[in-house]
Amino acid sequence: MISKILIEKARKIKLVVTDIDGVWTDAKIYYTNDGEFMKSFSYYDGMATALLSAAGIPTAIITGEDSAPVAARAKKLKIEDVFLGVQDKLKVFETLLDKYKLNPSQVAYIGDDLNDYTVMQVAGLTASPSSTPAFHLLKPDVLLERAGGEGAFREFADLILASHK
Repeated sequence: MISKILIEKARKIKLVVTDIDGVWTDAKIYYTNDGEFMKSFSYYDGMATALLSAAGIPTAIITGEDSAPVAARAKKLKIEDVFLGVQDKLKVFETLLDKYKLNPSQVAYIGDDLNDYTVMQVAGLTASPSSTPAFHLLKPDVLLERAGGEGAFREFADLILASHK
């Protein structure tokens, strides 16, 4: 059962910001003989972006990796705000606040590791996949049942969308 406090936090959300590796992926990188790498993404997470968009809630990506597969996935999903190779995620998060004229309580963030810590301290609603190695440090509002790469982002989106009904 979801607490009333969590529902109230989720009801305020107008933008969802997400890390990718370990959230949309299983945190594995597959290298080919040519040195290129591959990642796998869950269709469930892709559908989540469409559902959020239909509800008027955009999705933004902030990731530390400068990754062609992530750029391609974001393009396919028509995600406008995509920030690759980011070292200071909080600075980009603040740029998104300005762009959308939101305060932190209106923005949700899902991350799984230490490079997500600063944003998770200010976002209005936070979550981590069950596979996070840093739950004890990140202390998200929600520890999701699904692991990274297995629909964790969709689970988080569904929680937010359910609160808007």
